[in-house]
Amino acid sequence: MALKYTNKINKIRTFALSLVFIGILVMYLGLIFKSTPIVMMILMMIGFLGIIASTLVYFWIGMLSTKTIQVTCPSCEKPTKVLGRVDACMHCSQPLTMDKSLEGKDFDEKYNNKSKQSEV
Repeated sequence: MALKYTNKINKIRTFALSLVFIGILVMYLGLIFKSTPIVMMILMMIGFLGIIASTLVYFWIGMLSTKTIQVTCPSCEKPTKVLGRVDACMHCSQPLTMDKSLEGKDFDEKYNNKSKQSEV
């Protein structure tokens, strides 16, 4: 059974997008409480903070994305970005590594942790 790996940059972008939707949903919930302005205001502020958090996450991943290494995926032959020691192709989810010592080993995202680097 083939496992579906996901690219780290896409995971973070998906998280940021979910923050936007959650923030908007919380703000819509605030509209239900029009009769109680305090509850409505609190829900609107929480939703607004979710959207601001999403903006910060998008900015952070954009800055992080500039530090990645761009490679051509050997499987789909499309350009993709590798973040860390191991990552997956953005297009076909092929496991990728830039570390020669990890070539041929099973794909494990734990190789990106500092504690696992000393074990390999």
